[in-house]
Amino acid sequence: MKLFAIFGDPVSHSRSPLMHNSVFKNLGYKACYTRVHLKDGSKLKETFFNLKLSGANVTVPHKEAAFEACDEVRGFAKKVGVVNTLINENGRLIGYNTDADGFIYAIKEFGKINNVLIIGAGGTAKALASRFIQDDIKVSVLNRGSSRLKYFTNITKRCYTWEDFQTKKYDLVVNTTSAGLTDDELPAPKEIIDDILNNTSFVADVIYGKLTPFLKLADEKNITYKDGADMLLGQGVLANKLFVNKELKTKQIKHFMRNSFSL
Repeated sequence: MKLFAIFGDPVSHSRSPLMHNSVFKNLGYKACYTRVHLKDGSKLKETFFNLKLSGANVTVPHKEAAFEACDEVRGFAKKVGVVNTLINENGRLIGYNTDADGFIYAIKEFGKINNVLIIGAGGTAKALASRFIQDDIKVSVLNRGSSRLKYFTNITKRCYTWEDFQTKKYDLVVNTTSAGLTDDELPAPKEIIDDILNNTSFVADVIYGKLTPFLKLADEKNITYKDGADMLLGQGVLANKLFVNKELKTKQIKHFMRNSFSL
């Protein structure tokens, strides 16, 4: 039986085991998926092979550490330096990124998006910013400080800190920070968030399973919003295809993953 896992800190909230195990069980695939609470990202590769994993997903804050841990990185992950899916290929750790395409899947119902503001500058923000720019979408990035903005200044001129930010009109605002995951914090000071929400059509948060303070404020302002559930589903389907080496049909994977959200 193959063993898969998700690495993160925190990780107890993750629905990934339920999603992937639903697929494995219902389609008779001999595999099991679990959680691994990993505090030190530098131990990721060692832990992966000590557990004899066939593959894994990686969530905050280890996506950039996962990139560094790989023997080889393929596809979009190679471009952005961020890995969220790992495969054991004959003893070599191969990295992929399914986050970006998962998010594009999630926001399809918003229609045409031309201008996006991303809050945060971590691994997920890197993946989304690069994917948006690939689709000729204008991207602005807002982060607490400037130290993590270097990657973004190479791909967009619209990079800001809390100190120098000036709100413009946005089609979509995305929170990629962990604010609201285990606390009641907003991803930026309330006066900044208020101004941003008053100037956007749609809002998304990569956090799922709860109404974060960010989304609650959007709801109070009657702004159409989405949490990270559809992004989770989209990236999960793509990751599962890699896990099973395309032995299962995408339509079936998606069906049983979606069903797991009602469990």
